[in-house]
Amino acid sequence: MSAAAPHIPRRLSFRQLLYRYWFFDWLFKDVNRSTLMERAAAWRHNQEQARWLPLYLRRWAILTILSFAVGLLIEHGLRAPVLSAVLYVNAIFGVTFNAVTSVILLGFKFLPGPF
Repeated sequence: MSAAAPHIPRRLSFRQLLYRYWFFDWLFKDVNRSTLMERAAAWRHNQEQARWLPLYLRRWAILTILSFAVGLLIEHGLRAPVLSAVLYVNAIFGVTFNAVTSVILLGFKFLPGPF
């Protein structure tokens, strides 16, 4: 028997999968902890993981557009402004998420590392 056992990935719950589908923080490591070498390695890891950010931008952009479009449909078609306001607020959250994610992506692409 070898000393190194193969890594067997654990099954994620539906809730964890849903969270990972919509939010990307699980991809990144904290660069403010440990030694200088480990922080530099975490920064490089984060720069490599930044390649997934456009996928999250696309998901949230689609959600934002759909929320706004359904909100318009409900507001003008069903004359239900309160229900449409819920969808408009959801669309605003999507715009905010995409703005913050875009800044993060630009930071990883164009700013030098902190080390």
